[in-house]
Amino acid sequence: MEFHGWGRYPRIEADASFPLSPNQCASVVRNADNLITRGLGRSYGDSSLAPRLLDTRYLDHFLDFDEITGVLTCAAGISLDAILRLFVPRGWSLPVTPGTRFVTLGGAIASDVHGKNHHIEGSFGDHVISIELLLGNGERVIVSQTEKPELFNATCGGMGLTGVILSANFRLKPIRSSSIIETTIKASDLDAILAAFEENAGVTYSVAWIDCLARGRQLGRSLLMLGEHSEEGPLSVKATRSLSVPFDMPTGLLNRSAVQAFNMLYYGKTLHYRQSRLVHYESFFYPLDILANWNRLYGKPGFVQYQFVLPISAGSDGLRDVLERIAASGRGSFLAVLKAFGKGNANPLSFPHGGFTLALDFKAEPAVFQLMDELDKIVIGYGGRLYLAKDARMSEATFKAGYPAWQEFEEVRCRYHAIGKFSSIQSRRLGLQ
Repeated sequence: MEFHGWGRYPRIEADASFPLSPNQCASVVRNADNLITRGLGRSYGDSSLAPRLLDTRYLDHFLDFDEITGVLTCAAGISLDAILRLFVPRGWSLPVTPGTRFVTLGGAIASDVHGKNHHIEGSFGDHVISIELLLGNGERVIVSQTEKPELFNATCGGMGLTGVILSANFRLKPIRSSSIIETTIKASDLDAILAAFEENAGVTYSVAWIDCLARGRQLGRSLLMLGEHSEEGPLSVKATRSLSVPFDMPTGLLNRSAVQAFNMLYYGKTLHYRQSRLVHYESFFYPLDILANWNRLYGKPGFVQYQFVLPISAGSDGLRDVLERIAASGRGSFLAVLKAFGKGNANPLSFPHGGFTLALDFKAEPAVFQLMDELDKIVIGYGGRLYLAKDARMSEATFKAGYPAWQEFEEVRCRYHAIGKFSSIQSRRLGLQ
């Protein structure tokens, strides 16, 4: 069968198993080497690709819920969407969520996903209490901050390379309404948007759209979207989406002129410096989920997402250098998202650390790969790193410079029977055993 990530680049032929229980998972692991776990395939590149895949889509059960504490236990294959649909009407939401709700619990832990509230509430792994993990020798263990903490930390953000996540329990967040009070602030340039982030650091949710083709005095012009849970209103979920991209779009559709036109209209639609409105949580957290198969917009060759984080010490200089290089290339991105990160955690391969992260989408074509090689040098030069869940082409040198704890990670994998048992196309490209 052919498999690919959400970016649809690269594509590979692989054998897949679809176990129905933890015992069947153990049987697959005992009889295969160099396999990787796969959830809903929403990592962008090749982190969930390998010649042998263990697909968790049928491990999608709710196991336990404490209505007093909000602690939920689920099998790893359940989606964040399923969790929200069941628990939002009961007054509970996810503590942290990425930009799509169509990822599995196991994938959220393996990628240690972050959201618009990292500066206040950290990443997903920070809210996980314990994980049931299937090791490479077939043993099932419970890991947490008190039981095998080094394995727990390596698994949160470990991209499936420590074992198969079978289930986990974590804390949901109490809410009074499914509505979000969204405030949009218009920023004229890079300095203005960074100042707006700082001025609103106490707001729970913040994210900025940034015009990555703007140059000169308009370099970095942005729209900052802030959000807080409303205290009033219904607790509801929306009906399943109906819009979809039915087929691959022509590869020339997303050209520089189209991106420039979109950016001008999108920036111009906000008429006032500051304006507020009440929106449903799905519109605020998951605007792209409204359009199914939106990855087809980039055509059959697919696309690559480039997401990096720069430390606070880089100031505005690092972001300015990146934006100037992208604007000069003329290869702008429709989806250019800037977020502020708070303090990182102890997980050796977790992506976030204090600073700013920028995510960009580019068509998969030779000139873009050359551009990203140049951006790598800027990012590493400022002490930054790239996000493994979005990566499809990072070099081993770039990875090891950005993740200095990679050797610690490998030592944990060796101790718990993961070496030679769990690997992906990405992990091999990055020099992990």
